[in-house]
Amino acid sequence: MKIGFVVNDIKTEQPIYTTTRMAMQATNMGHEAWIISVGDLSYDPDEYIRAVARMAPRRNYKSHTTYFKELQSDRAKVERITIDALDILLLRNDPADDAINRPWAQNAGLIFGRVAMRHGVIVLNDPNGLAKAPNKMYFQDFPEEVRPKTLITRSHSEIKAFAKEQGGTIVLKPLQGSGGKNVFLVRPDDLPNINQMIDAVNRDGFVIAQEYLTEAAEGDMRLFVLNGKPLRYRGKYAAFRRVRIDGDMRSNIHVGGEVQQAEITSTALELVEMVRPKLVQDGMFFVGLDIVGNKLMEINVFSPGGLGSAQKFEKVNFNVAVIEALEKKVQYMKYYRRNFDNVEMAVL
Repeated sequence: MKIGFVVNDIKTEQPIYTTTRMAMQATNMGHEAWIISVGDLSYDPDEYIRAVARMAPRRNYKSHTTYFKELQSDRAKVERITIDALDILLLRNDPADDAINRPWAQNAGLIFGRVAMRHGVIVLNDPNGLAKAPNKMYFQDFPEEVRPKTLITRSHSEIKAFAKEQGGTIVLKPLQGSGGKNVFLVRPDDLPNINQMIDAVNRDGFVIAQEYLTEAAEGDMRLFVLNGKPLRYRGKYAAFRRVRIDGDMRSNIHVGGEVQQAEITSTALELVEMVRPKLVQDGMFFVGLDIVGNKLMEINVFSPGGLGSAQKFEKVNFNVAVIEALEKKVQYMKYYRRNFDNVEMAVL
């Protein structure tokens, strides 16, 4: 099996990233795992997509650090490969990371991914589904039962009115963004200074004003979904809990949050069932759900990370389950002569 992993930029990847772990596992299971920076994609005059890609030189690795070091080294295999000749193309680039400095790169993976589907390459997550989710507005397409009350606007007066309706306690965050940047918890005592907070978020575009869930004080849980179902391997669910430290209301690992073992409740599993139809409809193969209490805070469909944290606590290699799921899709396409639509194959 030949797999291409599209990332924002190979130079900014890290050994601990979920993409790195997936690629190493694919390599260890005997597959070709090519890493592709989104800026290295090309559409050639012969109407094929090609890209300069890198592949680690060895066929087996025990350490993600060693794998990544060799992938970045002069020993790595570097070729201009034909994307249309791949079996799987995994779109793992996060548009939010390129929104400010490289706006041209935001949708490049989706654009090239759509063309790759013409020749039977399985593109995951489905690029047409991802095109519906360029920012957090996608979350509003899911049932209101799973979402906190939300206002999306640039109006100071509308946000202030919403804050009063919520008793003075709300969360402000940008519509476009990730990693906990410019996320504010507004309390009643902060209302006199709310204009400055709104301005800080407004610089990045529209503002999400959201109901504050009191359970958020205990952090949130990242639960992974594969093929529309909770990712489970050897009886263990792929999940972990993120908790706040030093009074910071954000639990994101990027801003110093700590990770703990998660307890999978019936409520969490019910939330997955409630969002499953939409995820299947949009061809979302691999997704991360961020859960607080009985609500979802976010649905991460572009490059959900943290699979290594789940492995740390559950003591099983969830990357094996992901690669095995890809193997099955390639076999299905072989049996049926590539006659399935990509969106259907994405979640089979």
